[in-house]
Amino acid sequence: MAKLQIKRKSTFIDMTAMSDVTVLLLTFFMLTSTFIKKEPVMVSTPGSVSEIKIPETNILSILVDPDGKVFMSLDKQEDKANVLKLLGEDYGIKFTDKEMYSFSLLPSFGVPVETMKQFLNLAPDDQDRVLKDYGIPTDSINNQFKQWVRHAREVNPGLVIAIKADQNTPYPKIKNIMNTLQDLRENRYNLITTLKQMPDNA
Repeated sequence: MAKLQIKRKSTFIDMTAMSDVTVLLLTFFMLTSTFIKKEPVMVSTPGSVSEIKIPETNILSILVDPDGKVFMSLDKQEDKANVLKLLGEDYGIKFTDKEMYSFSLLPSFGVPVETMKQFLNLAPDDQDRVLKDYGIPTDSINNQFKQWVRHAREVNPGLVIAIKADQNTPYPKIKNIMNTLQDLRENRYNLITTLKQMPDNA
């Protein structure tokens, strides 16, 4: 007796609904995500249990690496250009409009003002490579960090100061930053830390 041959049919799965969901999820994550600002050095911040959130705008960020080198950033391009102009006037350096525009695009800065012109003329990749080797001078003889903060406050009085330092940065380096801020009567600032869990009470 001959076997009955069952005719095979091709299987069709409609993927339209899944594609719609995928596009919607992708759009949602793109619109709600925040981009991390590029920093010249990686730091591992100390832990704390504080949950105070720092505002997202009008921020003057101070980054201190494990060796004590200081870098800064401002979130508004116009503020950066105006601060650079004022600092140039202090040191008798005239920056061109092109140089100030180039400076305003930097996510972070941290070179002595005397070498700023040469730094701004470098290609972006070269800037990223050499920036970590510099740092803003903070010593008592040539405290350019103090001038940066002073002019930043002049340009934007509503700035919130935030300090982000590595947990291995020597305390005297951090103390020097705080003393400089106190000299400028900047007694309110935030220390950026990593949130750690409170121990469970047994």
